[in-house]
Amino acid sequence: QVQLVESGGGLVQPGGSLRLSCAASGVYFSTSTLDWYRQTPGKERELVATITTTGSTKYADSVKGRFSISKDNAKKTVSLQMNSLKPEDTAVYYCKVRNVGIEYWGQGTQVTVSS
Repeated sequence: QVQLVESGGGLVQPGGSLRLSCAASGVYFSTSTLDWYRQTPGKERELVATITTTGSTKYADSVKGRFSISKDNAKKTVSLQMNSLKPEDTAVYYCKVRNVGIEYWGQGTQVTVSS
């Protein structure tokens, strides 16, 4: 049974930082592509960052230079370091694991950027 558990969300002031983590179990983690998405009410889920099996990364233009995705294959975790946070980064953040055409989603963690 695949399980993805996100953690690290919360309330932070503009300009602050948060680190999200997603712990995976029941999936071949090292051969999976890993994504972080976010969603706000009434909007489609947005791809924020991706890290491939080789460690290549890709970011949405809105977070380039501020967010950093990383993974630890041994611990089966993918993280999203978020710096210089803005109010528009407020959303529920989800991790996704893609492996041989199958996708698995976490339950989401709320990030609120507000003074």
